[in-house]
Amino acid sequence: MAGSFMRYFNNKIIKKKLSDIIKVGVGGAITFVSLNIYFQNDKFYDNLVMPVFRHLDPEMAHSLAVTAAKYKLIPQFKLEESKLLGSLVFGLHFRSPFGLAAGFDKNGEAVEGLSRMGFGFVEVGSVTPQPQPGNAKPRVFRLTPDQAIINRYGFNSDGHDAVYERLSHLPPPGQRQAILGINLGKNKTSQDALADYTAGVHKFGSIADYLVINISSPNTPGLRDLQQRQELEKLLKGVLEARDSLPSQHKPPVLLKVAPDISDTEKQQIAIVAINYKVDGLVVSNTTISRPAALQSPHKEETGGLSGAPLKSLATATIKDMYQLTKGSVPIIGVGGVASGQDAYEKIRAGASLIQLYTGLIYTGPQLIPRATHELEQLLRDDDFSSVAEAVGVDSKKS
Repeated sequence: MAGSFMRYFNNKIIKKKLSDIIKVGVGGAITFVSLNIYFQNDKFYDNLVMPVFRHLDPEMAHSLAVTAAKYKLIPQFKLEESKLLGSLVFGLHFRSPFGLAAGFDKNGEAVEGLSRMGFGFVEVGSVTPQPQPGNAKPRVFRLTPDQAIINRYGFNSDGHDAVYERLSHLPPPGQRQAILGINLGKNKTSQDALADYTAGVHKFGSIADYLVINISSPNTPGLRDLQQRQELEKLLKGVLEARDSLPSQHKPPVLLKVAPDISDTEKQQIAIVAINYKVDGLVVSNTTISRPAALQSPHKEETGGLSGAPLKSLATATIKDMYQLTKGSVPIIGVGGVASGQDAYEKIRAGASLIQLYTGLIYTGPQLIPRATHELEQLLRDDDFSSVAEAVGVDSKKS
């Protein structure tokens, strides 16, 4: 009996020691991670966090990143007011020209956490009227040698009601840490695109700082056909009428997101329609279905939209074209291949008033935002610009 007691006593001591070791280990790991996040240690992300994420399945890594942002387990970059970086675009004051592109927080789960990262604005979506699962998996592919991504998500969305419920708990427009854009899409099986988009305007018009009509994703059959002039005129007429019917105290700007793969004629037609219908802005551009010959990754032939570094030049050229065609009268959000302040600066000089990024975060991590922000500010200062607005389109005006 004494032997049994001793065995029980020893087992209890061993279990307690193991428990204490685990607690110390977990506590130490949490402390280590927390301190590195708090102090924005670049090497911590470069050497530990990002390599771990890149070894995970791309869609799983995306989901974990959204969850981390949702629970604010990400670094906070305190964005200070800057005369150089602040700007007034389509009637809204942006503290920084850097925003998060649609496609990351598709369902409005992490807006507050993302706002802490130093973004001047965060765009949610694309959101469809009814919930839909999107395309079959696998549907996201890393092209690591090319610093690129191919995705064919296909507007996977929780639907209007679920996303509205989450976003309705945020502070109202004008009182948020970052400006909120809501990107609207149509359901895959819908036969009435106009009804889908106007439903989005009515649903989110009261809580969005701005709305984006996304007709340029390559992953929804027939969607890009809406960029043709006759279809586009019909769509914009209905969407803008829906926006104008909203209560007078809040009528959000409506922007149009276009593809980088459109022809010169299509660009001209889109510019004419945007001017004639007084669209508030353009988002240029979405992902591309083209595949540059220089791509090295074995995933390069996957179907879907290509984003990241290989899109940069094409997106910047499209920005320049649209700026020139609209004579600078329609503000542009430039997106595609932005992974540094220099990348952003090139798009601003081409004609973009604001900048969005996404794929760059996958390869660099959240420290990209403060790094690019400081770099852009220095580039503006070096060229004697007193604001972002002064630099917009300077290269396009020379051509």
